[in-house]
Amino acid sequence: MTKAEIVAEIASKTGIEKVAVQATVEAFMDSVKSSMINGQNVYLRGFGSFIIKKRAEKTGRNISRNTTLIIPAHFIPSFKPAKTFVNKIKANVKVK
Repeated sequence: MTKAEIVAEIASKTGIEKVAVQATVEAFMDSVKSSMINGQNVYLRGFGSFIIKKRAEKTGRNISRNTTLIIPAHFIPSFKPAKTFVNKIKANVKVK
């Protein structure tokens, strides 16, 4: 599902114009991004958490030059779904 499809679905369910829904969705995503950039995790009860994970320093390889390089420790954004959300997916989505 794309962002445009999400906007269209919310607009049809709520009766709010697509332009207003688009602005709301964009504002939500900007708020999550700015919170994470400032080092804060975002918790949405029943849905999941947008968290910042630390990756440890490690040794990598450049296979074209056959050299090793050190990849420094860094932080990455991550999403951790809530247990209730995971359980609903497990109960309703069937493996083909």
